[in-house]
Amino acid sequence: MNRFFITTPIYYVNAKPHLGHAYTTIVADALARFHRLCGEDVFFLTGTDEHGDKIAEAAAKAGQTPKEYADAISGLFSSLWPDLGITPTRFIRTTDTDHIDAVRRALQLVYDKGDIYFGEYGGHYCTGCERFLTEKELVDGLCPDHKVKPDYIAEKNYFFRMSKYQGQLLEHIKANPDFIRPRQYRNEVVSLLESGALDDLCISRPKSRLTWGVELPFDANFVTYVWFDALINYLTAVGWPDAPDFGAWWGAAEHLVAKDILKPHAVFWPTMLLAMDLPLYKHLNVHGYWLVRDTKMSKSLGNVVEPREMAGRAGLSGMRYFLLREMVFGADASFTEEGFVGRFNADLANDLGNLANRTLAMTAKYFGSVLPAGQEADPADGELAQLAETAVANYLALFRQAQFSRALDALWELVRGLNRYVDATAPWTLFKEGRTDRLATVMRSALGGLRTVAACLSPVMPEAAATLLTQLGQDPAAVNLMDEAKGFAPLAAAAQVAATSNLFPRLDPPVREEAAAPKAAKPAKEDKKKEKSKEAPAKPGPAAEVEYDDFAKLDLRLGKVVSVAPVPGADRLYIVQADIGEEAPRQVVAGLAEHFTPEELVGSQVTIVANLKPRKLRGVVSHGMILAVRHAGGMALMTASVPVAPGDRVS
Repeated sequence: MNRFFITTPIYYVNAKPHLGHAYTTIVADALARFHRLCGEDVFFLTGTDEHGDKIAEAAAKAGQTPKEYADAISGLFSSLWPDLGITPTRFIRTTDTDHIDAVRRALQLVYDKGDIYFGEYGGHYCTGCERFLTEKELVDGLCPDHKVKPDYIAEKNYFFRMSKYQGQLLEHIKANPDFIRPRQYRNEVVSLLESGALDDLCISRPKSRLTWGVELPFDANFVTYVWFDALINYLTAVGWPDAPDFGAWWGAAEHLVAKDILKPHAVFWPTMLLAMDLPLYKHLNVHGYWLVRDTKMSKSLGNVVEPREMAGRAGLSGMRYFLLREMVFGADASFTEEGFVGRFNADLANDLGNLANRTLAMTAKYFGSVLPAGQEADPADGELAQLAETAVANYLALFRQAQFSRALDALWELVRGLNRYVDATAPWTLFKEGRTDRLATVMRSALGGLRTVAACLSPVMPEAAATLLTQLGQDPAAVNLMDEAKGFAPLAAAAQVAATSNLFPRLDPPVREEAAAPKAAKPAKEDKKKEKSKEAPAKPGPAAEVEYDDFAKLDLRLGKVVSVAPVPGADRLYIVQADIGEEAPRQVVAGLAEHFTPEELVGSQVTIVANLKPRKLRGVVSHGMILAVRHAGGMALMTASVPVAPGDRVS
């Protein structure tokens, strides 16, 4: 059986977990689930990094021992992951006994080889980075990351001959183009290695200034530099050096990190492995930062996004989908409440949720939720099958390459195609015409497409995918993504499905407090008998600009008016029933009575805002808004220049 070993960085316990930690770990969990559903044996590792200056300093400020402090913060990470649907094979801590033993064995191995030496060094030490910075790295004398002046420290320490392996590492990266991905990070590391001689790495701290760490096996007066300690965890977890299957697991190792720790993972770690005579890992997958309104998250700015709150807003599945879909892997992404709600409503509530609900509802109405065996083929069925095969193939290939946003976009080609298929085949018309065999084929194909989508979404949003599969009469535990790659299959005849689905209720947009506007002065009373002006209304000035995400929230659909009735007691309002491709006509209360007779409206093509929050007008609930434009001659309906199918979207 093929193996897949995925790791996150082990998170430093100097701060509580936030959105960045959640993103990395959810991505790793999704990859682990993906490879497991492809039939592979999977090991998923995460954990906490607990030694070093910053932990000792934070513990002292908190009035705790370093171990007490580390236990508390590590517990916040380990308790968060189940709430986010994250299921690691092991949660490792650098205070674990087997890890400390592995670090000491690695140090002794490299020391015995002659690649660790004792020397004196004076340099600029940044406590935040927990390392010495070179003159080239300083910006105006300050650490470029922490914006503080490092302390100049001169002391005797142990050094790892990292420079010895510079050429060998560079050769490996050039010979293996996808060793570091995406490409921009590979190029960054190549540029670093080609720019000059690599410095040797200071790997110890004297106990005279730090005792919280792993003691060197060859000198009890020193503890290990935190990075040399932390990176070894990837070996500890799969049993280095004694486990019989260590080699099989290590040969399948892939690391997942944020771009701020690129150098330790792309330079320190592989040179350490070369010194230990171990093979290098398979891939280093590097992602960007999550920003909040294009600003880095910061407690002082009050813009830190709490993962549990985000999951509570849209559900765990909505959160996981948003994170993988919104960030183009490798680039930075900006989180806003508006963008979050817009993506959820457009992709999940509208595209997928509405598709699932109306397809199941029609199956319940026409076949009592049990699919018959009738078959009547049509070219549209073959087109759907081809679309499904292409979408799944692209999804699987891109997901395997850690291109999650592109993978989900490829899968959504199928979701959108299924919506078009249902609209074009018009099951409601087939039912009215008594074409039962054709209707059965359409419903089985549409439901089969939904099953394919749910199966593919299982790594990303396991809870929602399992629910949808259950609604489709399928066993979530039987999903195998390799089966999905074999070709599209309609849902089997006699399958029992649910009557409805409400997986993704629409989210309300965030409410932002605005400064209260001053009250306008009341206009002077005009003579009621004054004749109304016959002039055309003044043209409005330009409206305020909106972001694309704001526009994308609107679900504009073309529909056909099927009936019109006056609202009792209201001279200007009609109750309009319009076919917009749903099982039943959509009811909209519209102020059109002054300009159109019911006879003029029936049969007209109209544009409806279909995702407007329902509201009561004169006691009648309106589920949308009909768009129209006022002009000098009265009012005109906004519509397409040619007849289109009910339910087609404006895009």
